[in-house]
Amino acid sequence: MPARSLLILSALLASSALAAPTIDPQFGNHAVVQRDRPVLLTGTAAPRERLTVEFGGERKNAKADANGRWQAEFPARAEGGPLTINVSGADGSATAQDVAVGDVWLCSGQSNMEYPLYRAMNADGDVASANDSLLRLMKVARNRQAAPQTTLAPDVTWRPTTPESAKEFSAACYFMARSLRQSHKVPIGAIDSTWGGTEIRSWMDDASVRATGGAQDIELMQLYRKDPKTTIARFGEQWANWWRAHSGDKPGAEPWLASDRLRWMPMPKIGLWEQWGDPKFADFNGAIWARVRFTLTPEEAAQAATISLGPIDDMDRTFVNGEAVGQTFGYDTRRNYAVRPGLLKAGTNEMVVYVLDTGGGGGFWGAPEDLKLTLAKGGAKPLAQGWEYSVIANEVGNPPMPPWGDQVATGLYNGMIAPLGPMHLKGAAWYQGEADTGKPGYDRRLLAMMKAWRGQFREPQLPFLIVGLAGFGQPVTKPAASNWAQTIDEQRKGTDADPRSALVSAIDIGERNDIHPTNKQEVARRLTLAAEALAYGDAKGVLEPKPLKAVRSTTGVTVTFDKPVQSYGGAPVGVELCGETQASCRYASARTEGSTLVVTGDGRLATRVRYAWADYPIVNLYGPERLPVPVFELPAN
Repeated sequence: MPARSLLILSALLASSALAAPTIDPQFGNHAVVQRDRPVLLTGTAAPRERLTVEFGGERKNAKADANGRWQAEFPARAEGGPLTINVSGADGSATAQDVAVGDVWLCSGQSNMEYPLYRAMNADGDVASANDSLLRLMKVARNRQAAPQTTLAPDVTWRPTTPESAKEFSAACYFMARSLRQSHKVPIGAIDSTWGGTEIRSWMDDASVRATGGAQDIELMQLYRKDPKTTIARFGEQWANWWRAHSGDKPGAEPWLASDRLRWMPMPKIGLWEQWGDPKFADFNGAIWARVRFTLTPEEAAQAATISLGPIDDMDRTFVNGEAVGQTFGYDTRRNYAVRPGLLKAGTNEMVVYVLDTGGGGGFWGAPEDLKLTLAKGGAKPLAQGWEYSVIANEVGNPPMPPWGDQVATGLYNGMIAPLGPMHLKGAAWYQGEADTGKPGYDRRLLAMMKAWRGQFREPQLPFLIVGLAGFGQPVTKPAASNWAQTIDEQRKGTDADPRSALVSAIDIGERNDIHPTNKQEVARRLTLAAEALAYGDAKGVLEPKPLKAVRSTTGVTVTFDKPVQSYGGAPVGVELCGETQASCRYASARTEGSTLVVTGDGRLATRVRYAWADYPIVNLYGPERLPVPVFELPAN
């Protein structure tokens, strides 16, 4: 055959292979599809190609749309398997084997849900014994996208449980799925779609972000999808306007353009400022400007470069010679920012960094060698020496965040939830909120997210199990404000407002010096109890006590719960009576009587009652099955 003919044939074969039908990964080999629900299979093919789709002995005709997407719906089935999916058309075929029908659980959130099995408390035995062909695990790859995606990454697969497939999987999700598998004796599919350090708005769709005060962010995102360069410039103006409005600086007098106007102090070392040994920073939550100057030769200055700053807790906006080069929110995210050619100059250059800490540790916390300037033509200049800082008055407030950056609004929904398509689920477990502390309105965002996910998964009654934040931080000896407690209380309010959701409290199993408690077995036990009650309607299920109302009298306040409560080791601790101000809050004596908590004090002066209101509270109030009473604040009427 002539060489030209061979080339043409090869091209035709390649084109055909590219257009061959595929089955979306969530329905691939070893998949679990939800029992007792219609099964809507999806995949790709050549645009407008006619297909035959077979599932478990049944056959449907389908046609790919103009974008090459196909779908075929099959009737609901009882649990069982193994079954085979086959899709075929003029351009080829695809097959998925060993498909089971059972219950599918989606686990999502940030690092405490992402926390892998092998790192959990005493997990060696759990990893070694992970061996169940009907407990299937699918880990969704991290994928942040500016617009909703229709397919998962092709390397995302279902895997039967083995030590190898389980060890990197979400510990809390695995322990819960294993318990439900043992309890209900049906195939269980568990999906781990998680990313540490992320805000809830990253997991929400456009409509839910817009509905909860993020209309401006969504408008920016929609512009960014069309014209990133112009949108980034527009956001830079927005950030600068925010700073000038809050600081009173005139244009040209901002710290990134006129840093000598500030009072600078030498930075003791590269490390969290709580570790500087300075009492003023022992428990400092706020913002500073950080500055360093460095010298370049003409040859070095002529190059493009990358600035590396290591991780910064929690947020930074970084300027080089007066121009913003990057901004990131995420305490564990390493900062690497491109510096365009022409921005650097021969001689002295200046980098100014806005650093905001919203709670816990704050500041630069990587190794000194992490801080460097890497030149495009090779070579790196260390940047760990010579740093100075200037404290910013707290009243400046929190800055705007770019919706396409590290905390991109809708970004993780677009890349890690939307691609799952309209597959049916048994329920969803959600463990997130650390990145939202200090940002009021979590309850509204949670409700909007649950509504959006239920719409996507075609389950208006989809159960959601919401893990409350675990205690983290320093114990207190007197009542104090706590953004951490505020977020947990808003998690509670969100679940109280949604009858198909439940709060799963973890307040008593935190570790004060580690935001990632290792006792994921107990988190999963409580998730399982909630799943049994909410998703299965099983008598084994138990929900934690729910505070319903607080009524005051001349002798105190009585809090009523939906079930009996009791205190361990003596009288209940961590109970506060409050007036209108934080200064009015005081600890109060209390006792339990059946389903009530009777708080002693002058009820006429109390307008609120609080429980466990601290970053790391000491708690001893529990309901059935040793489930803790959640953090709460109620109006006393």
